[in-house]
Amino acid sequence: MESLARGGTRWKRFAVVMVPSVAATAAIGVAIAQGALAASFSVSGQQFKVTAKELDGTGFVQYGALDKGKDGQHPVAVVGLDSAEITKLCQSVVVPVPVFGDVTMQLKAGGEGGPKVLAKKLYIDADDLQTNATFTNVDIGVSVDDTTKGPGPAKPGEGGRGAYLPGSFAQQAEHVLFKDVKQRAWATTAGTFQLSGLHMSVSRGKNECY
Repeated sequence: MESLARGGTRWKRFAVVMVPSVAATAAIGVAIAQGALAASFSVSGQQFKVTAKELDGTGFVQYGALDKGKDGQHPVAVVGLDSAEITKLCQSVVVPVPVFGDVTMQLKAGGEGGPKVLAKKLYIDADDLQTNATFTNVDIGVSVDDTTKGPGPAKPGEGGRGAYLPGSFAQQAEHVLFKDVKQRAWATTAGTFQLSGLHMSVSRGKNECY
């Protein structure tokens, strides 16, 4: 009985501490827009996984950067979008809890048949992306400083995405359509992030989106 009580206490404490961090992911764009959250931050030492049945975006830019964290720097490909509509979004992160074991936090929104997830000024910092992509009016090999079709790169040192190399390789497009998206990311930021039909869950074990 004593071990069960201790286990219950650990779980409650974990839930109190970690559940708000998942909710913060949904609210981060609103907080930034209202000035309640600084746009500069250090990424955590954990990656998260994201899937989507479809991402329909306008104003696309992609370039390389280094995300900074307490455990060092992480090379990423940053995708920036002026606006995006996302169908069947899933985001998950596995948190290893000492003694208790792995716990998965999962967020779902924009299910089929309902309103889509809407985002503006969206940036995704990923080191792995799998999708079927269609680009409209694409420019490949443009200087990152001269991109005009998307939100442009974040300023060096701004946000978790750290500095990029001025004049380095980038690509841009007027419109992108990603289908069957799977990605592993370090950070996501947005000016606004509207999650219709949001469902957040916390479960024991590894229950990732993919």
